[in-house]
Amino acid sequence: MTTVQLRLEGGWFTICETALLTPGRGVAALLPDGSQAAVFTDRRGRTYAIDNRDPSTGAYVLSRGLLGSTPEGRPYVASPLLKHRFDLETGACLDDAALAVGTYLTERSSQF
Repeated sequence: MTTVQLRLEGGWFTICETALLTPGRGVAALLPDGSQAAVFTDRRGRTYAIDNRDPSTGAYVLSRGLLGSTPEGRPYVASPLLKHRFDLETGACLDDAALAVGTYLTERSSQF
């Protein structure tokens, strides 16, 4: 079984089995400190995780956003509310330099 893990301050935290992630769609994960992460896998099998909270509205909805990529190939998620696009690698907002979300290092781990 292969799982997706996020790097948190205390070490690696297992989110779910990789097979449960649908390419192009996100899932929300509750973290040990009560915050939420939005976890995505793209069609190439790369996994990304960012804060699930939309900084414009305060709503925990980024996991429901649409994945896309810039003409340069930068992966992003578009918030379902105001459509701001957040870079999945850096957390920077591609539409408003004053906005950003946190990112998490992800890893796929095989467990038996």
